[in-house]
Amino acid sequence: MLLAVAAVLSLGTLGFHQLGESFGDALYRAVVTSSLTGLDSRPQGTGEELLTIGLVLAGVAIFAYVGAVIVEAIARGVVGGAWAEARRRRAIEALRDHFILCGFGRVGRRVGEEFRSMGVPYVVVDFSEEALASAREVGAQLVEGNGTDDENLEAAGLHRARGLFACSDSDADNLYITLSARSVRDDLMIVARASDEAAARKLKLAGANRVVQPYVAAGRVMANLMLRPQVTAFLDVVTTAGGPEFRFEEIEVTRACGQSGKTIRDLRLRERTGAMVIGLRKQDGTFDTTPDPDAVLDEGDVMIAVGSDGELRALEEIFAPLAAVAP
Repeated sequence: MLLAVAAVLSLGTLGFHQLGESFGDALYRAVVTSSLTGLDSRPQGTGEELLTIGLVLAGVAIFAYVGAVIVEAIARGVVGGAWAEARRRRAIEALRDHFILCGFGRVGRRVGEEFRSMGVPYVVVDFSEEALASAREVGAQLVEGNGTDDENLEAAGLHRARGLFACSDSDADNLYITLSARSVRDDLMIVARASDEAAARKLKLAGANRVVQPYVAAGRVMANLMLRPQVTAFLDVVTTAGGPEFRFEEIEVTRACGQSGKTIRDLRLRERTGAMVIGLRKQDGTFDTTPDPDAVLDEGDVMIAVGSDGELRALEEIFAPLAAVAP
Protein backbone atom coordinates (compact mmCIF):
# COMPACT_ATOMS: atom_id res chain seq x y z
CA MET A 1 0.00 0.00 0.00
CA LEU A 2 2.79 2.45 0.91
CA LEU A 3 4.62 1.51 -2.27
CA ALA A 4 1.49 2.26 -4.33
CA VAL A 5 1.09 5.69 -2.71
CA ALA A 6 4.78 6.47 -3.25
CA ALA A 7 4.56 5.38 -6.88
CA VAL A 8 1.48 7.55 -7.56
CA LEU A 9 3.07 10.63 -5.96
CA SER A 10 6.36 10.07 -7.76
CA LEU A 11 4.75 9.64 -11.16
CA GLY A 12 2.46 12.63 -10.56
CA THR A 13 5.33 14.86 -9.48
CA LEU A 14 7.50 13.87 -12.44
CA GLY A 15 4.56 14.27 -14.83
CA PHE A 16 3.66 17.78 -13.69
CA HIS A 17 7.33 18.76 -13.69
CA GLN A 18 7.70 17.59 -17.26
CA LEU A 19 4.65 19.68 -18.15
CA GLY A 20 6.43 22.81 -16.96
CA GLU A 21 5.93 23.15 -13.18
CA SER A 22 8.70 23.30 -10.58
CA PHE A 23 9.36 20.25 -8.44
CA GLY A 24 7.74 21.91 -5.42
CA ASP A 25 4.60 22.90 -7.33
CA ALA A 26 4.51 19.53 -9.06
CA LEU A 27 4.70 17.64 -5.74
CA TYR A 28 2.02 19.89 -4.22
CA ARG A 29 -0.33 19.36 -7.17
CA ALA A 30 0.28 15.57 -7.12
CA VAL A 31 -0.53 15.34 -3.39
CA VAL A 32 -3.63 17.52 -3.63
CA THR A 33 -4.95 15.67 -6.65
CA SER A 34 -4.28 12.06 -5.59
CA SER A 35 -5.57 12.64 -2.04
CA LEU A 36 -8.90 13.81 -3.50
CA THR A 37 -8.82 17.07 -1.54
CA GLY A 38 -9.53 19.03 -4.71
CA LEU A 39 -7.78 21.24 -7.24
CA ASP A 40 -6.48 24.71 -6.41
CA SER A 41 -6.38 25.69 -10.11
CA ARG A 42 -7.61 24.35 -13.41
CA PRO A 43 -5.06 22.17 -15.22
CA GLN A 44 -3.50 23.95 -18.19
CA GLY A 45 -3.47 21.94 -21.36
CA THR A 46 -4.52 18.47 -22.35
CA GLY A 47 -1.47 16.84 -20.80
CA GLU A 48 -2.15 18.23 -17.32
CA GLU A 49 -5.82 17.37 -17.59
CA LEU A 50 -5.06 13.75 -18.51
CA LEU A 51 -2.46 13.46 -15.76
CA THR A 52 -4.88 14.98 -13.26
CA ILE A 53 -7.56 12.49 -14.26
CA GLY A 54 -5.10 9.63 -13.88
CA LEU A 55 -4.05 10.77 -10.39
CA VAL A 56 -7.68 11.18 -9.30
CA LEU A 57 -8.49 7.65 -10.46
CA ALA A 58 -5.38 6.29 -8.76
CA GLY A 59 -6.36 8.09 -5.54
CA VAL A 60 -9.88 6.69 -5.72
CA ALA A 61 -8.48 3.18 -6.21
CA ILE A 62 -6.13 3.52 -3.23
CA PHE A 63 -8.83 4.86 -0.91
CA ALA A 64 -11.25 2.17 -2.07
CA TYR A 65 -8.68 -0.53 -1.32
CA VAL A 66 -7.93 0.90 2.13
CA GLY A 67 -11.64 1.09 2.90
CA ALA A 68 -12.19 -2.49 1.77
CA VAL A 69 -9.34 -3.72 3.98
CA ILE A 70 -10.74 -1.89 7.02
CA VAL A 71 -14.28 -3.16 6.43
CA GLU A 72 -13.03 -6.72 5.94
CA ALA A 73 -11.01 -6.58 9.16
CA ILE A 74 -13.99 -5.28 11.11
CA ALA A 75 -16.35 -7.82 9.54
CA ARG A 76 -13.94 -10.67 10.18
CA GLY A 77 -13.67 -9.72 13.83
CA VAL A 78 -17.39 -9.26 14.33
CA VAL A 79 -18.47 -12.30 12.35
CA GLY A 80 -15.69 -14.48 13.69
CA GLY A 81 -16.41 -13.44 17.26
CA ALA A 82 -20.14 -14.00 16.81
CA TRP A 83 -19.51 -17.41 15.28
CA ALA A 84 -17.17 -18.41 18.12
CA GLU A 85 -19.71 -17.19 20.67
CA ALA A 86 -22.51 -19.15 19.01
CA ARG A 87 -20.37 -22.28 18.92
CA ARG A 88 -19.52 -21.86 22.60
CA ARG A 89 -23.20 -21.49 23.52
CA ARG A 90 -24.12 -24.61 21.53
CA ALA A 91 -21.39 -26.60 23.27
CA ILE A 92 -22.65 -25.58 26.71
CA GLU A 93 -26.29 -26.22 25.76
CA ALA A 94 -25.33 -29.76 24.77
CA LEU A 95 -23.92 -30.54 28.22
CA ARG A 96 -25.87 -32.68 30.67
CA ASP A 97 -24.96 -33.64 34.26
CA HIS A 98 -21.96 -31.31 34.16
CA PHE A 99 -20.53 -29.12 36.92
CA ILE A 100 -20.39 -25.34 37.15
CA LEU A 101 -17.29 -23.69 38.61
CA CYS A 102 -18.12 -20.16 39.75
CA GLY A 103 -14.65 -18.73 40.17
CA PHE A 104 -11.51 -19.99 38.46
CA GLY A 105 -8.90 -18.79 40.90
CA ARG A 106 -6.51 -21.04 42.81
CA VAL A 107 -9.26 -23.27 44.19
CA GLY A 108 -11.33 -23.35 41.01
CA ARG A 109 -8.34 -24.19 38.82
CA ARG A 110 -7.47 -27.10 41.08
CA VAL A 111 -11.05 -28.42 40.88
CA GLY A 112 -10.93 -28.08 37.10
CA GLU A 113 -7.64 -29.98 36.97
CA GLU A 114 -9.18 -32.88 38.87
CA PHE A 115 -12.22 -32.90 36.58
CA ARG A 116 -10.07 -32.90 33.42
CA SER A 117 -8.03 -35.83 34.65
CA MET A 118 -11.27 -37.78 35.17
CA GLY A 119 -12.91 -36.62 31.95
CA VAL A 120 -15.72 -34.83 33.81
CA PRO A 121 -17.39 -31.95 31.90
CA TYR A 122 -17.56 -28.55 33.57
CA VAL A 123 -18.27 -24.90 32.77
CA VAL A 124 -16.33 -21.97 34.22
CA VAL A 125 -18.13 -18.76 35.20
CA ASP A 126 -15.74 -15.88 35.88
CA PHE A 127 -15.00 -12.32 34.81
CA SER A 128 -11.37 -11.58 35.77
CA GLU A 129 -8.89 -11.45 32.89
CA GLU A 130 -6.48 -13.80 34.67
CA ALA A 131 -9.17 -16.42 35.28
CA LEU A 132 -10.49 -16.14 31.72
CA ALA A 133 -6.99 -16.57 30.31
CA SER A 134 -6.44 -19.66 32.49
CA ALA A 135 -9.76 -21.17 31.41
CA ARG A 136 -9.01 -20.58 27.73
CA GLU A 137 -5.54 -22.03 28.13
CA VAL A 138 -6.91 -25.39 29.30
CA GLY A 139 -9.79 -25.33 26.80
CA ALA A 140 -12.56 -25.11 29.41
CA GLN A 141 -16.11 -24.17 28.46
CA LEU A 142 -16.53 -20.61 29.60
CA VAL A 143 -19.20 -18.06 30.50
CA GLU A 144 -17.76 -14.57 30.93
CA GLY A 145 -19.45 -12.87 33.86
CA ASN A 146 -20.07 -13.00 37.59
CA GLY A 147 -21.68 -16.11 39.06
CA THR A 148 -23.85 -13.87 41.24
CA ASP A 149 -25.82 -12.98 38.08
CA ASP A 150 -28.73 -15.37 37.48
CA GLU A 151 -28.38 -14.99 33.71
CA ASN A 152 -24.80 -16.23 33.81
CA LEU A 153 -25.79 -19.28 35.84
CA GLU A 154 -28.55 -20.01 33.35
CA ALA A 155 -26.08 -19.61 30.47
CA ALA A 156 -23.83 -22.16 32.19
CA GLY A 157 -26.68 -24.70 32.15
CA LEU A 158 -27.83 -24.54 35.77
CA HIS A 159 -31.05 -26.46 35.08
CA ARG A 160 -29.07 -29.34 33.55
CA ALA A 161 -26.09 -29.32 35.89
CA ARG A 162 -25.15 -32.09 38.29
CA GLY A 163 -23.52 -29.75 40.78
CA LEU A 164 -22.13 -26.28 41.38
CA PHE A 165 -18.97 -25.01 43.05
CA ALA A 166 -19.02 -21.54 44.60
CA CYS A 167 -15.27 -21.10 44.75
CA SER A 168 -14.79 -17.37 44.38
CA ASP A 169 -12.20 -15.68 46.56
CA SER A 170 -15.04 -13.55 47.98
CA ASP A 171 -17.23 -15.03 50.73
CA ALA A 172 -19.98 -12.55 49.83
CA ASP A 173 -19.97 -13.65 46.19
CA ASN A 174 -20.07 -17.32 47.21
CA LEU A 175 -23.05 -16.55 49.44
CA TYR A 176 -24.96 -14.85 46.61
CA ILE A 177 -24.05 -17.63 44.19
CA THR A 178 -25.31 -20.27 46.61
CA LEU A 179 -28.57 -18.39 47.25
CA SER A 180 -29.18 -17.89 43.53
CA ALA A 181 -28.49 -21.51 42.61
CA ARG A 182 -30.52 -22.94 45.49
CA SER A 183 -33.52 -20.76 44.64
CA VAL A 184 -33.60 -22.37 41.20
CA ARG A 185 -32.66 -25.96 42.05
CA ASP A 186 -33.66 -27.63 45.31
CA ASP A 187 -31.92 -30.84 44.26
CA LEU A 188 -28.61 -29.33 43.15
CA MET A 189 -25.42 -30.37 44.93
CA ILE A 190 -23.61 -27.19 45.97
CA VAL A 191 -20.09 -27.08 47.37
CA ALA A 192 -18.90 -23.68 48.56
CA ARG A 193 -15.59 -22.19 49.64
CA ALA A 194 -15.39 -20.24 52.90
CA SER A 195 -12.53 -18.33 54.46
CA ASP A 196 -13.65 -18.81 58.08
CA GLU A 197 -16.22 -20.45 60.34
CA ALA A 198 -18.62 -17.49 60.24
CA ALA A 199 -18.76 -17.58 56.45
CA ALA A 200 -19.14 -21.35 56.53
CA ARG A 201 -22.21 -21.13 58.77
CA LYS A 202 -23.86 -18.56 56.52
CA LEU A 203 -23.17 -20.62 53.41
CA LYS A 204 -24.80 -23.66 54.99
CA LEU A 205 -27.84 -21.57 55.91
CA ALA A 206 -27.95 -20.31 52.32
CA GLY A 207 -28.22 -23.87 51.04
CA ALA A 208 -24.71 -25.19 50.47
CA ASN A 209 -24.54 -28.97 50.90
CA ARG A 210 -20.85 -28.90 51.73
CA VAL A 211 -18.53 -26.07 52.74
CA VAL A 212 -14.76 -26.24 52.38
CA GLN A 213 -12.37 -24.03 54.32
CA PRO A 214 -9.04 -24.22 52.44
CA TYR A 215 -6.96 -22.79 55.28
CA VAL A 216 -8.41 -25.21 57.81
CA ALA A 217 -7.95 -28.13 55.42
CA ALA A 218 -4.37 -27.11 54.67
CA GLY A 219 -3.54 -26.88 58.37
CA ARG A 220 -5.05 -30.31 59.00
CA VAL A 221 -3.04 -31.86 56.18
CA MET A 222 0.20 -30.26 57.36
CA ALA A 223 -0.33 -31.55 60.89
CA ASN A 224 -1.14 -35.05 59.66
CA LEU A 225 1.92 -35.08 57.43
CA MET A 226 3.99 -34.73 60.57
CA LEU A 227 1.95 -36.96 62.90
CA ARG A 228 0.64 -39.62 60.50
CA PRO A 229 2.73 -39.34 57.32
CA GLN A 230 1.95 -42.77 55.87
CA VAL A 231 -1.80 -42.43 56.44
CA THR A 232 -1.73 -39.01 54.79
CA ALA A 233 0.31 -40.34 51.87
CA PHE A 234 -2.18 -43.17 51.34
CA LEU A 235 -5.17 -40.83 51.44
CA ASP A 236 -3.45 -38.48 49.00
CA VAL A 237 -2.98 -41.36 46.56
CA VAL A 238 -6.53 -42.65 46.69
CA THR A 239 -8.23 -39.25 46.68
CA THR A 240 -6.25 -37.67 43.83
CA ALA A 241 -7.78 -38.07 40.40
CA GLY A 242 -5.58 -40.03 38.04
CA GLY A 243 -3.51 -41.39 40.93
CA PRO A 244 -0.92 -43.99 39.91
CA GLU A 245 -2.19 -46.77 42.16
CA PHE A 246 -5.58 -46.59 43.86
CA ARG A 247 -8.49 -44.23 44.28
CA PHE A 248 -11.82 -44.03 46.05
CA GLU A 249 -15.15 -44.21 44.26
CA GLU A 250 -18.77 -44.10 45.36
CA ILE A 251 -21.34 -46.30 43.63
CA GLU A 252 -25.07 -46.11 44.22
CA VAL A 253 -27.25 -49.19 44.31
CA THR A 254 -30.21 -48.46 42.05
CA ARG A 255 -33.33 -50.38 41.15
CA ALA A 256 -32.19 -50.57 37.52
CA CYS A 257 -29.02 -52.49 38.36
CA GLY A 258 -30.95 -55.46 39.70
CA GLN A 259 -28.56 -56.04 42.61
CA SER A 260 -30.57 -54.59 45.50
CA GLY A 261 -31.51 -57.07 48.22
CA LYS A 262 -28.28 -59.03 47.76
CA THR A 263 -25.35 -59.15 50.14
CA ILE A 264 -21.73 -58.29 49.44
CA ARG A 265 -20.91 -61.97 49.89
CA ASP A 266 -23.60 -63.02 47.39
CA LEU A 267 -22.16 -60.75 44.73
CA ARG A 268 -18.52 -61.81 45.39
CA LEU A 269 -17.43 -58.24 44.69
CA ARG A 270 -13.81 -58.58 45.82
CA GLU A 271 -13.35 -61.85 43.94
CA ARG A 272 -14.96 -60.58 40.71
CA THR A 273 -13.47 -57.09 40.60
CA GLY A 274 -10.53 -56.82 42.97
CA ALA A 275 -12.04 -53.66 44.47
CA MET A 276 -12.77 -53.48 48.18
CA VAL A 277 -15.95 -52.03 49.68
CA ILE A 278 -14.75 -50.12 52.74
CA GLY A 279 -17.88 -48.15 53.57
CA LEU A 280 -21.63 -48.24 53.09
CA ARG A 281 -23.92 -45.23 53.37
CA LYS A 282 -27.51 -46.24 54.08
CA GLN A 283 -30.56 -44.32 52.93
CA ASP A 284 -31.07 -42.79 56.38
CA GLY A 285 -27.64 -41.11 56.13
CA THR A 286 -25.81 -43.43 58.54
CA PHE A 287 -22.43 -44.89 57.61
CA ASP A 288 -21.17 -48.41 58.10
CA THR A 289 -17.40 -47.93 57.98
CA THR A 290 -16.63 -51.65 58.12
CA PRO A 291 -19.47 -53.35 56.22
CA ASP A 292 -19.85 -57.04 56.94
CA PRO A 293 -19.82 -59.41 53.92
CA ASP A 294 -23.38 -60.33 54.88
CA ALA A 295 -24.54 -56.71 54.78
CA VAL A 296 -27.56 -56.34 52.50
CA LEU A 297 -27.33 -53.75 49.72
CA ASP A 298 -30.63 -51.91 49.54
CA GLU A 299 -31.85 -49.58 46.82
CA GLY A 300 -30.45 -46.10 47.44
CA ASP A 301 -27.41 -47.32 49.39
CA VAL A 302 -24.06 -45.88 48.36
CA MET A 303 -20.94 -48.03 48.50
CA ILE A 304 -17.52 -46.49 49.13
CA ALA A 305 -14.95 -48.61 47.34
CA VAL A 306 -11.18 -48.46 46.85
CA GLY A 307 -9.17 -49.97 44.05
CA SER A 308 -7.37 -49.33 40.80
CA ASP A 309 -9.10 -47.76 37.81
CA GLY A 310 -9.71 -51.15 36.23
CA GLU A 311 -11.05 -52.69 39.42
CA LEU A 312 -13.43 -49.81 40.03
CA ARG A 313 -14.68 -49.92 36.44
CA ALA A 314 -15.44 -53.62 36.86
CA LEU A 315 -17.36 -52.82 40.06
CA GLU A 316 -19.32 -50.07 38.32
CA GLU A 317 -20.31 -52.48 35.56
CA ILE A 318 -21.89 -54.82 38.10
CA PHE A 319 -24.08 -51.98 39.39
CA ALA A 320 -24.80 -50.41 36.00
CA PRO A 321 -28.42 -50.35 34.78
CA LEU A 322 -29.26 -53.68 33.18
CA ALA A 323 -30.60 -52.04 30.02
CA ALA A 324 -27.26 -50.28 29.54
CA VAL A 325 -25.21 -53.48 29.72
CA ALA A 326 -27.57 -55.78 27.86
CA PRO A 327 -26.13 -57.07 24.54
